[in-house]
Amino acid sequence: MGIDKQSDIAANLQIGPTSVGMVRIYIEGDGVDLPLDFDPDEADEIAEELRAAAERARAMAGQGDSRGADPKKRR
Repeated sequence: MGIDKQSDIAANLQIGPTSVGMVRIYIEGDGVDLPLDFDPDEADEIAEELRAAAERARAMAGQGDSRGADPKKRR
């Protein structure tokens, strides 16, 4: 499966700190239990990549940048 291919697979996603100072992204689904631990700097990089991908996705959908604004209220 590629990044741009639809899927019917459902999973739960949890994100939070661990007791040893790491950031864990935990994915749980049908037959999958996947804890991914990152140091805080890596987690910041992942967050930046998520924000950039969200901006690109908005642009591809023709929504522009609507952070914090209600797109229905734009003039």
